[in-house]
Amino acid sequence: MPRPTRFDAIIIGSGQAGNPLATALAKAGRKVALIEKYLLGGSCINYGCSPVKALLASAERIHQVATAAEYGVKTSAPKPDFRAIVARKDAVIQHKRDGVRANLQQEQSGITVLMGQARFSSARVVRVQLNAGGEQELTAPLIFINTGTRAAVPPIEGLAESGFLTNVDILDLKQLPEHLLILGGGYIGLEFGQMFRRFGSRVTIIDAAKNLLEREDDDVCQAMRQQLEADGVEFVLEAEVRRVSRNADGAYTLTASTGADERRLRGSHLLVAVGREPNTDDLGLETTGVETNEQGYVLVNERLQTNVRGLYALGDVHPGPQFTHLAYDDYRVVRDNILHRKRRSAKARPLPYVVFTQPQLGRIGLSEKQARHEKLAYRVATMPVRVIGRAQETSLTDGFMKVLVDEKGHILGATIFSEQGGEIMSMIQLAMAGGLTCDDLQNTVFAHPTWAEALTNLFAKLVKA
Repeated sequence: MPRPTRFDAIIIGSGQAGNPLATALAKAGRKVALIEKYLLGGSCINYGCSPVKALLASAERIHQVATAAEYGVKTSAPKPDFRAIVARKDAVIQHKRDGVRANLQQEQSGITVLMGQARFSSARVVRVQLNAGGEQELTAPLIFINTGTRAAVPPIEGLAESGFLTNVDILDLKQLPEHLLILGGGYIGLEFGQMFRRFGSRVTIIDAAKNLLEREDDDVCQAMRQQLEADGVEFVLEAEVRRVSRNADGAYTLTASTGADERRLRGSHLLVAVGREPNTDDLGLETTGVETNEQGYVLVNERLQTNVRGLYALGDVHPGPQFTHLAYDDYRVVRDNILHRKRRSAKARPLPYVVFTQPQLGRIGLSEKQARHEKLAYRVATMPVRVIGRAQETSLTDGFMKVLVDEKGHILGATIFSEQGGEIMSMIQLAMAGGLTCDDLQNTVFAHPTWAEALTNLFAKLVKA
């Protein structure tokens, strides 16, 4: 094989960190190679945020039609056209894919895009098995691993043999499941659960834990469960699935242990959503000396550098919360440190996220559980959504808002489980970034009637007399 082709930087994975980093380095005059095994755009565009939210939009429209009579609007019962719903999702995603491809592959971009499987030959050499056939070997002083994660598969008897859906497979179903079994009561399971229930499927969510969303406070878990149960989602909690089987007609049977009893759950489709695992097992990392943890995640410092000079890990492939917006911020950290000689850290940053159920769950900063674990002194205020004027006017009265502040009134965290919960949470995040206190916010003049206006009353509960 000829000598490796030299680049200034190699990026393995076309995700929310890899793509903008490739563009930034190329604009700075660096010669960049971007390697992607599957689809340009990474998980967010292809099988994460974008397609799921496009499907959720259809589910929300169905719910609006189904509840229109409550607003004095006479309609017939909604009739979901599942193929049309999926086709709309596909059109939205194809538009995004086309945009990514056009940006990366334009002649003047300075980026060489290679579609294929990347594998390290050493800490400075990457061999690419091209999808179109053949191999190419590359070398660079800077190499960035941005390969993301995939659905974790639990070691359950019969599961692999029976087959199952992941968060990727379920997006391309052509027929609506009659009864969808979801193994896992986390963020992915809840979003898909409410979505498919509103599409018309029977849905059962099974989890070994006592509560949903184990990272959240108990009041959040209970409120979320009550909301989805009101939609018709069934829950089987504290249930450890022991066996999975599938009959000749394709129907699944899950045998679960629920304490002293054993229970059999039957359904037409099975979604496994019990967690994620990193895409590092086929990278040849053993040839580089890069350190990983027991799960295979690449260990990095606050500047996202591995223990091997010149090798970085970005996005979900390193330990920590797995969110698209944090992967994008990984790009900014590396960009500023390499191109602008700053000293930015990936450790000291806020963690906002949203669960896109209806109502939305928006979270920023610390929960009560986390504050207690860190032994922090805090004060807390909660307010049910039903007392908010905007909620009463729109009949969207489910949920509650909760904020934590320290002894000086600075915001430690917020949980907003309400209509537009993600947007309201983002306003609180801005207040936290600006150092505003509960005293400042309870005196802020918001437009009336808005959801944000409720924050004045919420924070007023925390103002010391």
